[in-house]
Amino acid sequence: MQRLYRKRIVLGVGGGIAAYKSAELVRRLLEHGAQVRVVMTRGGAEFITPLTMQALSGHPVHMDLLDPAAEAAMGHIELAKWADLVLIAPATADLIARLAQGVADDLLTTLVLATDATVAVAPAMNQAMWRDPATQANLDTLQQRQIQVFGPASGSQA
Repeated sequence: MQRLYRKRIVLGVGGGIAAYKSAELVRRLLEHGAQVRVVMTRGGAEFITPLTMQALSGHPVHMDLLDPAAEAAMGHIELAKWADLVLIAPATADLIARLAQGVADDLLTTLVLATDATVAVAPAMNQAMWRDPATQANLDTLQQRQIQVFGPASGSQA
């Protein structure tokens, strides 16, 4: 996929069981020539370790909004400027709701508000949560804000 060659992608990993798939996603993005930096929510780190994501991406994983080591350069702003694409996978119902409301209470949600890059989400949740009118309204809000929504595909939830 030539379209990914040298693209700078921030992969946001939300806190759902599908977070384990993000390791394979990093590997595939790199295979196609993308540069990948990983931002994880606290919930995401409960499902897959930052060390795994660091080993696969070759770069430190970012988790803290106020990281003393990165704040000399305002790390969240630097990541927001660096990215060509912010891809959030998995995007839980909670994370989608926070994005739809413009909440900036962690590094990932703050980065989304601060970036001029394309933003895309890959929802991952159970079918009842997916069908809930609140979730559908939040997805509509994201799409109205030009945030791309991929999926979800049907099949195994984990």
